[in-house]
Amino acid sequence: GGDVASAIATKHLTSLDHDYSAARDAEVEAIGAFLSAAAELADTVAEHPELTGMGTTVSGLIRIGNQMVAVHIGDSRIYLYRDDALTQITTDHTFVQRLVDSGRITPEEARYHPRRSVLMRVLGDMSTDPDVDTFIMHTQPGDRWLLCSDGLTGVVDDASAAKVLGQGFTPKRTIDVLLRQALDAGAPDNVTAILVDVG
Repeated sequence: GGDVASAIATKHLTSLDHDYSAARDAEVEAIGAFLSAAAELADTVAEHPELTGMGTTVSGLIRIGNQMVAVHIGDSRIYLYRDDALTQITTDHTFVQRLVDSGRITPEEARYHPRRSVLMRVLGDMSTDPDVDTFIMHTQPGDRWLLCSDGLTGVVDDASAAKVLGQGFTPKRTIDVLLRQALDAGAPDNVTAILVDVG
């Protein structure tokens, strides 16, 4: 049901693609889109019980001038590459991330933990009031925003990604190089990535 869940989420989130007078307005509208998607997911499962338990991760950005509104749930990620440094903006909503946050394992141990893909929060049919992370950040010319699935981050570490992002390739070529690195490393999951350069 993941493909159904992601299609429903995408349908609701495409309504966010328009101009806003303020970043806060975009943030509020994004939360509303998540709520309407969650309601449709619940309705879909009521009609098709075989899809029970379906869900999807969502990470997205809305740019309003020099501000970026980020919305996130699940274990896909948003990164910011600025001044030769790559910073993970979002936090994974996984069981293993909770272990890292509590100091029980290290981030390096998390990369190879057998339960690293166990999600604690997703956009799915279990809640019509999903706990979505949203925040507003400043952006500036030269910023590179990378949105990607764990198919990339699970096999390409941050240092390797930063090196590719720093080479100044076009967004398409940069993504092609990252994709090739993930596939060459044996990516066990689908690899989805989008790069947004701020001009």
